[in-house]
Amino acid sequence: MPHSAYFKQSCRLCPRLANFLDDVKLKHPDYHALPVAPFGDPDARLLIVGLAPGMHGANASGRPFTGDYAGLLLYKALYDFGFSNQLESTSLADGLQLSNCRITNAVKCLPPQNKPTGDEIKQCNPYLAAEIKTLPKHSVILALGNIAHQAVLRAYGLKVTTAKFGHHTLYDLPDSNKLVSSYHCSRYNVQTKRLSMEMLAAVFADIRDLLA
Repeated sequence: MPHSAYFKQSCRLCPRLANFLDDVKLKHPDYHALPVAPFGDPDARLLIVGLAPGMHGANASGRPFTGDYAGLLLYKALYDFGFSNQLESTSLADGLQLSNCRITNAVKCLPPQNKPTGDEIKQCNPYLAAEIKTLPKHSVILALGNIAHQAVLRAYGLKVTTAKFGHHTLYDLPDSNKLVSSYHCSRYNVQTKRLSMEMLAAVFADIRDLLA
């Protein structure tokens, strides 16, 4: 998938992000420190959209939600609901495979302080829009957090006010697909009890029913 039409590993359209990744690579030569490719089943009917790679997670490993806290809940849910062959995602070489599921991010590059600017989110949005166009009919897009939620709406050419973000919400998209939104499975949200494994499992139970 790194060579697909909806992803370019060589992308340097956002100077702040590109320069930041250059600096990270100097400090951590063994890190991926490039735009992070989508990961999973190319024919998936479930597309999960996160915010952006984490410094010591996807930015280090080169796979979304891999090697950091945010991936713990997500990959456990994927395993529990039959989308993954393994409980944990630790590295590109761990043998993990996703079935009927693909994971991507609203912003493909690690942003400083985990905060992309509005312009950077918009600059990366055409990649997400192109990726969404590859989905089969009656697919489900799971947005983790408000930025991902708004990025999906923008990828459809919709105003971000079209559907208000909320945890465990459902919105019918114009092309027969469904947008399901959830709080992001970040360490902060889990530790503050905004999101629990049970809450995320309830979201995935509904997604499974939508895909059935």
